[in-house]
Amino acid sequence: MLHLHHSWTPNIDRLAEEGVILIQHLAAASMCTPSRAAFLTGRYPIRSGMVSSNGLRVLQWVSVSGGLPKNETTFAKILKDKGYVTGIIGKWHLGLNCESATDHCHHPLSHGFDHFYGMTLSMMGDCIGFDLSEKRVGLQRRLRFCLQVVALAVLSLAAGKVMGLASVPWALVIGSAVAALLILIASYFLGPLIVHADCFLMRNHTITEQPMKFQRTASLMLREVSSFLKRNKHGPFLLFVSFLHTHIPLVTTEKFLGKSLHGLYGDNVEEMDWMVGKILDYLDKEGLSNSTLVYFTSDNGGSLEYQLGNHQYGGWNGIYKGGKGMGGWEGGIRVPGLIRWPGVLSAGRVVAETTSLMDIFPTVIQLAGGAVPQDRVIDGRDLLPLLLGTAQHSGHEFLLHYCEKFLHAARWHQPDTGTVWKVHYITPIFQPEGTGGCYGRIMCPCFGEGVTRHDPPLLFDLSRDPSETHVLTPATEPMFHQVIARVQQAVERHQQTLSPVPLQLDELRNIWTPWLQPCCGRFPLCWCDREEDPNV
Repeated sequence: MLHLHHSWTPNIDRLAEEGVILIQHLAAASMCTPSRAAFLTGRYPIRSGMVSSNGLRVLQWVSVSGGLPKNETTFAKILKDKGYVTGIIGKWHLGLNCESATDHCHHPLSHGFDHFYGMTLSMMGDCIGFDLSEKRVGLQRRLRFCLQVVALAVLSLAAGKVMGLASVPWALVIGSAVAALLILIASYFLGPLIVHADCFLMRNHTITEQPMKFQRTASLMLREVSSFLKRNKHGPFLLFVSFLHTHIPLVTTEKFLGKSLHGLYGDNVEEMDWMVGKILDYLDKEGLSNSTLVYFTSDNGGSLEYQLGNHQYGGWNGIYKGGKGMGGWEGGIRVPGLIRWPGVLSAGRVVAETTSLMDIFPTVIQLAGGAVPQDRVIDGRDLLPLLLGTAQHSGHEFLLHYCEKFLHAARWHQPDTGTVWKVHYITPIFQPEGTGGCYGRIMCPCFGEGVTRHDPPLLFDLSRDPSETHVLTPATEPMFHQVIARVQQAVERHQQTLSPVPLQLDELRNIWTPWLQPCCGRFPLCWCDREEDPNV
């Protein structure tokens, strides 16, 4: 019997076959908001303040004041200044407003993009009332607790008043009862309020669909990509297509449901791959394929904890330990890296050197003839010499791995031997023990009782042990103390380059703020549909 291999992602595989594969490609954070900030600025997110210290991890609502600071420079801004038309289609998740619902201080158009179409926040389970909830379930639990407290207070005050045991005014009793009623109403309508508040589409500064009609979102995004390429094919352009896929609630159109052997997550991946194929077809149709550099990656690893029963909704990370939300383990930060540029980059070339999403910043700036900013620390390194094969080694001897503002791990690519050492200072405590995840909660913590601080640190040789299963000790590794000391020196040098900045994801800047809420109509009656259905 002849077994024929079937590719479930033929279009992504095509990019790999026709381009360069980065097999040790790393995100600068294991969560989307800080990882995207690092990608666009070429800087560790702790430098821009796009991290938290209290467990919030990402921007929680559209209507918060936190976001990518105005003094940060994105590669889109520099390319725009060099005459490129710049666009982003899909997910932003780097903030929107500062002081009013229309100031758009953190909007993509305030960070160098000429065109934006997509979600200013992110796809969430709460957008469709999915069983795996980011905010709704926790907030409802708190509201119900408050309701119980207020209701008990109302009953106690009323009973005391009637029985003459307490001389409280009826106004207080009635006011408390009204408060209890408002809490009950808020709890009941919380789900729809979140959907309208956070799950909408914008084109530039205008809301076009609130709330979103998810079964047509993929088609709307593809239509926008096609339109952007047609409008700008005669000049230089930068287009960032930021898919809403492979994130709960795994919204998948009907024609892809049930296609994959890997459940809903597999269906969602296959639809994303189809979208990649459509975009490559658009490039072919417009005669742009040979003159366009295409880069494919992810902002973090798969989320192990996103599961219900026997269904895994957050993806898998293969041989790599850990996942999304874990700052140090490879499963949270090791991501795909595919770069295609026909006629310039050798097809099928494999680069095993350490590379980072932050490297895209200096790479595209150099290609566009721009200048990398000299007034700030840039942590990315130009990839072009590696891609062309004119350099054998990465510009990264060391890379640091943060979880929120806390340094969890660091790696050293030893130049003289090629060994890649990984040092862990803090690791999450897996629950249940040995499972590789923090099951029973949304994700592993970065600090507190849910982590272990290691002294001496844990040491791994990723060159021989990419799964990080064999902890090295002074008894098993003669270079143990030398490696630990060398990495510690690099960490201290890095820390000397950090400057205090406001943390954009901490509570004061990351709490729902009514006057920052974008709305088609008068809040809370936010509803509009200005899109023509692309499927009709």
